[in-house]
Amino acid sequence: MAQKEHDLQMDYIEFPATDIEATKRFYHQVFGWGFQDFGPGYTSFHDGRLAGGFNREATPAGADSTETRGTLVVIYAASLEDTYAKVKAAGGKIVRETFEFPGGRRFHFADPNGNELAVWSE
Repeated sequence: MAQKEHDLQMDYIEFPATDIEATKRFYHQVFGWGFQDFGPGYTSFHDGRLAGGFNREATPAGADSTETRGTLVVIYAASLEDTYAKVKAAGGKIVRETFEFPGGRRFHFADPNGNELAVWSE
């Protein structure tokens, strides 16, 4: 499927991780997932249907921290700028401005409940 066919659909899911190597061993052993590392603090996986990643910058929900985020759902958008504007117009709060990463750009927002999600594009 071309990315355009994924417009405004969940495309990637990102989990917080405290130990990338232990996380890779666990998910490979249990589910057979393969991984691709993007530096020491990030690894990406593909389970055969959906892709995702584990990010050491994020704090797992319930961890000993005053800042918890939990799982990050990432939505693909053909136009990052249009979707950014729509999020703001609908009352969403931008919690991380647009930034570049290997493969594209994304921003994070909080929904009316405070749930953090992200939107990405090439």
